[in-house]
Amino acid sequence: MAQLSEKELASIQELLADEDLLVKKFKMLAEHATDEKVKNKMLEISDKHQKHVNELYSHLS
Repeated sequence: MAQLSEKELASIQELLADEDLLVKKFKMLAEHATDEKVKNKMLEISDKHQKHVNELYSHLS
């Protein structure tokens, strides 16, 4: 893999932080949801953002 520039690494770090925050927010929303459909949708969205986090980390290795 080619060496990433500082700007690219900073962008990836920012994206990781944003995606991580979304994972946490949607998990929290799922925990507080009383409707099972809403809860499942929030968990689905959280999982999607967790996959984004994993994909970003894979670019760093």
